[in-house]
Amino acid sequence: MATETISSREARTRWRDVLDKVLTRSADVIIERSGKPVAVLIPVEDYEQLIDELDDLRAARRAAAAYKEYQQDSSVARSLEEISADLKAEGLLDE
Repeated sequence: MATETISSREARTRWRDVLDKVLTRSADVIIERSGKPVAVLIPVEDYEQLIDELDDLRAARRAAAAYKEYQQDSSVARSLEEISADLKAEGLLDE
């Protein structure tokens, strides 16, 4: 599938056309703001198949950020029980 990159301004003015490209699978659309990519529009079926992988990726980013914070200041450390309770409360960890 092709990929098209457009500005957020262009996405606003051509929103219907942009959605049609994604809907007809003629292109995934990367939307940029100030020349930097900030979002991608893909068909919802593709997104639904990627949900688990996205959750894993986002969790890995949070873990890396927490580890970096810990390396800079070890006083931010929390017990495994506290972290588990938070994850359970967010629905990210089974009981």
